[in-house]
Amino acid sequence: MAITHLLSTNITPSLFTTQLKHSLFRQRALLICPKRPTIRAQSKNNDAADGPDRLISAITYFYPFFDGIQYGKYVITQFAPIQTLIQPLVPAIRVFKSFPLNGLLIFFTLYFVVVRNNNFSRYVRFNTMQAIVLDVLLIFPDLLERSFNPKDGLGLDLMMSFDSTVFLFLLVSLVYGSSCCLLGQLPRLPIVAEAADRQVL
Repeated sequence: MAITHLLSTNITPSLFTTQLKHSLFRQRALLICPKRPTIRAQSKNNDAADGPDRLISAITYFYPFFDGIQYGKYVITQFAPIQTLIQPLVPAIRVFKSFPLNGLLIFFTLYFVVVRNNNFSRYVRFNTMQAIVLDVLLIFPDLLERSFNPKDGLGLDLMMSFDSTVFLFLLVSLVYGSSCCLLGQLPRLPIVAEAADRQVL
């Protein structure tokens, strides 16, 4: 199966890439005041997000999911319904993983072209920033896997559970975030929403 083959390849992002994204995000966070007003789901001139805003916002949540798909290697191979759900995304995942720096290029594009661009509505910029923060947080499971790579026993069981939890959180974030955006609602993901609020001016 294509998804199984994709997960069996070396698709873990380089340590340089993840550390660079984390460093850039941390430096930017230090320049922002700790509290920002909560934004509402609105486009530039309306009380509700318009169609293009909804679509752009929904698409951004695929970025952290594609970047962290490797954490689903245990769940995807064991549960057929999840394989069926992920299967249509395999071509896009394959393109995303085809070049090691794709994730970093998308990170810069989303941050500087969308989040820092006031021509986009705050709705789009908030959702984009939320997806970026979610992706930056992937540095922690990545560092954990690089530091502790058990081959068997209890350590392997714990690592499998941890990886599966990370993947399921990414999957739920993708489904919840994209669905809310398509409906014109404002998704607020646990852990990352407050950080995104502080980054969106």
